[in-house]
This record gives sequence, structure tokens and C-alpha cells, in this order.
Amino acid sequence: MTRTEAAVVRRQVVVNAEITQAFTAFTKRFGDFKPPEHNLLAAAITETVFEPRVGGHIYDRAIDGSECHWARILDYEPPERLVFSWDISPQWQVETDPELTSEVEVRFVPEGPNRTRIELEHRHLDRHGPGWQSVGEGVDGDHGWPLYLARYAALFEPES
Repeated sequence: MTRTEAAVVRRQVVVNAEITQAFTAFTKRFGDFKPPEHNLLAAAITETVFEPRVGGHIYDRAIDGSECHWARILDYEPPERLVFSWDISPQWQVETDPELTSEVEVRFVPEGPNRTRIELEHRHLDRHGPGWQSVGEGVDGDHGWPLYLARYAALFEPES
């Protein structure tokens, strides 16, 4: 595997929702599927906010009012596509230099009137510099994008 191939993580999931509903749930309910233990703040997270516009952020707000802005919205094309930066360093701290961040593209592809495939590509991991492989291992591992997407898909499952 080349460095370029290793610097990309791809995952997908199919949900029982039409494309607009799937897109809206991903953006408005991001905090409902983001693991609360994924926290760079000193206090517990009360909410995760996804600002639905280019130039917006994804950020966590803690019970003490502190905030951690860990992503920037780079492209926002409802209901088909969005791209955000991953401003978290290999040391799992906020990265303030945009040149040292990767990006996540999420595409929403209709598979029928009430089914949508979500294709996630986390790319340019090597931009994080030394230790970038640990970012790739983290987001590709069981507690990374697979966990996020499983929890996202569960939003569309009937209550039991």
C-alpha cells in the first residue's frame, strides 16, 4: 500500500431514509451519534454543534460552557454532499494550522425512495505530519468512523 492509499479511510453505511432526511439527520443530529467520550475538553460535553454552512464549525460545548472547535465546514451541498476539516492532531489535540489538517467528505447517494447510502472518505491524513498514521488508525478503528456510522444508522432503526 502506498502512502497515498494509507492516507485515506473509506467507510459507508446504508440507512432506511430518503436522501434529504439522511442528510438532515447527519448535520442536525451529529451530536446524537458522536461518542460523548470523544472529548478534548476538561469537562463533560453537553452538546455537539454542526453549523450547517461553509465557514461554519463542528464543535463541542461542555457543562462548564467551554467549547472545542475541532472541524471547519469546507463544502456544504445539501442533500448530496458535505466536506469538513479534521482539526485534530496525532496527539489528539486541536490543530490550529489548517495546513496540518485532513478532511472528511460525506456523500449521500439515493438507493431507492427510502434508502440512502452514506459514503465517507477521510483523506489527506498525511497532512497531519509526523505521527499521521495514528490518526488514520484511530479514525479507521472500531471507535472511529465505524462507531460513528453505526450510531448514525441506529437513528433510523425502529424503537424496540
